Amino acid sequence: MRKLILNIAIILFAILSVNSFAQDSSMIRKHPPKKNFRDKIFVGGNLGLQFGTVTFADISPLVGYKFSDKISAGIGATYQYYHYKDKYYDFETNVYGGRVFARYNFTEYLFAHAEYEYLNMEAFDFKRRRVDVVSVFGGAGYIQRISDRSGIIAMVLYNFNESVYSPYQNPIFRVGFVVGI
Repeated sequence: MRKLILNIAIILFAILSVNSFAQDSSMIRKHPPKKNFRDKIFVGGNLGLQFGTVTFADISPLVGYKFSDKISAGIGATYQYYHYKDKYYDFETNVYGGRVFARYNFTEYLFAHAEYEYLNMEAFDFKRRRVDVVSVFGGAGYIQRISDRSGIIAMVLYNFNESVYSPYQNPIFRVGFVVGI
């Protein structure tokens, strides 16, 4: 009797085990459709404003490429209006340049941002001249989605290469938009 119960238990275990390895079509992992090059491109820009002793406006369009859901990189152009005024100086200039950046998405909404920016601007020292200013930024951002492929971006950045000619005061706040994310 013991042997019969043991044999029945072995047979039931074998039947249930084989059945558990059967595939259920709803359980098969479906691969998302492959994205073409155009689907991996995004465009947008940043807008920066600062008021006070330093008045600053920044218009910076960008174009980027999504290497994966987590990693993207791109380039951008920069135009800035800069005005410095205190009791000794009243200086106004136009600034132009470019940048390259990389982003790492932690979640659908939060990302890290690193950027290298080159600007050409007029110096506000005793002799008027144009100078080259290099900035290295790092920080974090938040995307408020408007649709599946667009959103408003807010970033807080820190300039790790701040100089006497830098048009920024740390921290730097940027607000922009992106389409194609």
